[in-house]
Amino acid sequence: MDASHWNERYATAEYVWKADPNVFLVAETAGLAPGRALDLACGEGRNAVWLAEQGWDATGVDFSDAGLDKGRRLAADRGVEVGWECADATSWEPPAEGYDLVAVFYLQLPEADRRRAMGIAGRALTAGGTLLVVAHDTANLTGGVGGPQDPAVLYTPDDVLADLAAAGVDVTVERADTVERPVAGADRPALDCLVRARR
Repeated sequence: MDASHWNERYATAEYVWKADPNVFLVAETAGLAPGRALDLACGEGRNAVWLAEQGWDATGVDFSDAGLDKGRRLAADRGVEVGWECADATSWEPPAEGYDLVAVFYLQLPEADRRRAMGIAGRALTAGGTLLVVAHDTANLTGGVGGPQDPAVLYTPDDVLADLAAAGVDVTVERADTVERPVAGADRPALDCLVRARR
């Protein structure tokens, strides 16, 4: 899917996703001291805005102008400052100074594109920085609910770690699990890939 697809999808007054932060972002960053944060492939910006509300110097990067416009609106409504940059997560060049937190949420891409994006995410970290990746897990296709139904864009924690290794990004793995995410109205949870690692 390209930027035009997402621009069409985000071209509504309402948020495609809810405006609240992802539950895993809240839980997994609870013990981190605020610093510089990057939300890579930020979509409508809800996670970047929440990070700014928690005192992070947050930047959201996405290739959808429409998504970023919604992020700007949400930030203004919440009274916080967020840096926004329109760029593709598979080719964006992070600044040299690096980030204390890089979040990549539900970036569902085929392997080659995903590997490029994860390499960029890992290299965007400063020494000691935390990478947090959450995505629809491969296991969700048969054991969960919702999410993409194309196995080519689903992945596992091991895939993320292999992507980082292929990019030459050395990390200490703090968590690498397939986790359950409750889905309202569904009779079973979604299954998500969750990786938290420190550079």
